[in-house]
Amino acid sequence: MGGTFDPIHYGHLAIAETARYQLALERVIFVPAARPPHKLREGGDGELRARLIELAIHNNPHFQLSRIELERQGYSYSVDTMQTFREQFGPDAELWFITGADMILSVRTWMRAEELRRLCRFAAAPRPGFHLAALEQLPREWREAITLLDAPLLEISGSGIRRRVAAGAPIRYLLPENVENYILRQGLYI
Repeated sequence: MGGTFDPIHYGHLAIAETARYQLALERVIFVPAARPPHKLREGGDGELRARLIELAIHNNPHFQLSRIELERQGYSYSVDTMQTFREQFGPDAELWFITGADMILSVRTWMRAEELRRLCRFAAAPRPGFHLAALEQLPREWREAITLLDAPLLEISGSGIRRRVAAGAPIRYLLPENVENYILRQGLYI
């Protein structure tokens, strides 16, 4: 599961747990992006975001953090990450790329998209305001590579959390308590 996770919140965690359960995954690996090419702004400090992920997932034995994209130079391309996972886990491992259904529409424009499609399958979570019927516009081979997750629609975003912190508004119940406490103690996003 890739993303900026700036910061990680219950929306991310609910999607990850839904994917783990629905797809019978052995584990879900959270991969914070260092420099995502599709985002206008880079995520905040990578090691800080990794620390927040560690705090959020520490009590789930099926969740794991990978710093692979934080350690790589340049942009964070999903195809490179999945190729590394393919090499690490072997040719018989079933790899899934977990993302929001809205991102799936643009996946064919990603770097070496066809190679990415051959490396893994896609698990797409519904997003508030996104109509799943839009996925019908994808070519058949892409639709066949996608499994829709039956995940809860939580309208939580990292940018919304950052805005709330900057405004002094509460963020309780939007993310795990230990992540909230760390953000507030460290004076992040102010």
